[in-house]
Amino acid sequence: MNADQVLELYKKHNALLEGHFLLSSGLHSDKFLQSELIMQYPDKVDAVIAELVVKLKDVEFDTIVSPAIGGIRFGYELARQMKKRTLFTERVDGHMTLRRGFSLAKGEKVLLAEDVITTGKSTKECINACIDAGADVIGVTCLIDRSGGKAEFDQPFIPLVQLDVKTYDPSVCPMCKEGTPAYKPGSRNLK
Repeated sequence: MNADQVLELYKKHNALLEGHFLLSSGLHSDKFLQSELIMQYPDKVDAVIAELVVKLKDVEFDTIVSPAIGGIRFGYELARQMKKRTLFTERVDGHMTLRRGFSLAKGEKVLLAEDVITTGKSTKECINACIDAGADVIGVTCLIDRSGGKAEFDQPFIPLVQLDVKTYDPSVCPMCKEGTPAYKPGSRNLK
């Protein structure tokens, strides 16, 4: 399944939305990718993630960690296909942390898995939580890198699909200037 086919799948299931969106990063955009609308069809997700598994075949790691909430089902399915352990971090009092009895061993090799990356902020917070727990984060992966390659990590970054989706600071957002209200479909509460 190539990038065009993945995007076509998102469009077919209304998971590539168009409008005026307030992203978890605080930025605005005219497009939003809602991976959970794809995740509700395991047979479709299976084929998409199988493509990513091929890209990751030479990456050596022990555990997949994903930031809640968007990355949980993606991380689980990726781990299932790669026969790896999976867990997730979640935000507590504004900080990503391991909870629910999850732990990482000192030096455990972790692959960070997020469904969609825009700025990489949540992913970086998840990376820090893993490092604080003693793990060695060896790479980052995602279904869709919507930063157009601008998201940067200290670890190798292996997205399945890379898109260049425009984002705007609210002060220069053309949709705000037109008076179009912004909709917040993501999971992070913004201040």
